[in-house]
Amino acid sequence: MKRTMFRAIALALFVNVVTLSSDAWSQSKEPAATALPHKVGLIDMAHVFKNYKKFEALRDELKDEIAASEEQAKSMQEELLALQKAMKALVEGSPEFAKAEPQYVKMAGEFETFRRSASREFLKKESQIYLQVYNETSDAVSKYATHFKYTLVLRFNREDLDTENPQNLLQGMNRQVVYHKAEDDITVDVLNHLNKQFTKAASTPAAAPSATTPPARRETKKPAATSKN
Repeated sequence: MKRTMFRAIALALFVNVVTLSSDAWSQSKEPAATALPHKVGLIDMAHVFKNYKKFEALRDELKDEIAASEEQAKSMQEELLALQKAMKALVEGSPEFAKAEPQYVKMAGEFETFRRSASREFLKKESQIYLQVYNETSDAVSKYATHFKYTLVLRFNREDLDTENPQNLLQGMNRQVVYHKAEDDITVDVLNHLNKQFTKAASTPAAAPSATTPPARRETKKPAATSKN
């Protein structure tokens, strides 16, 4: 009798706990009263990189460094070729040849080391440029999305389908975004903000751009037109 009562009490407690847990779970799944509706934005990162003035300026600086490095490499190569030509006029095994040979080996090693080191350094600098521009763009997108209540921003390609090139056409038809409204595309707003901040910083180096100013939103001149991607 006591055992039966104990089992009944235990079962009642178990049912009560399960009920409370179920209620708590249901409450946690209910949306908050202040939750914002989903609002999705789209940005063409390739378009931003292509038209961001700072990205172009940084790449131009890198091109100048590469050109200077190539001039130095060309000078080293000319010295190496001149020594090689002089060695051809020497008798192999002669004291003059024995003196020139290690010099040639040394210069050839220095030339190859310089080329490899420069190549690695420029690849590293180029990747840092891309990273810097990507981080700045991501920061601008974050400010824009926060200010205009976007809950999600996705990458997409805003260019029209290339119907002249079969390969590009096939790639274009594989785009993830098939339909969007014109106001969903925030690419130009973010790009204008980045270029404005860069121009301001370039003209007044001592003045740092405001970290709290969100990108301005352009006025949509035409109604929410549809476009395919």
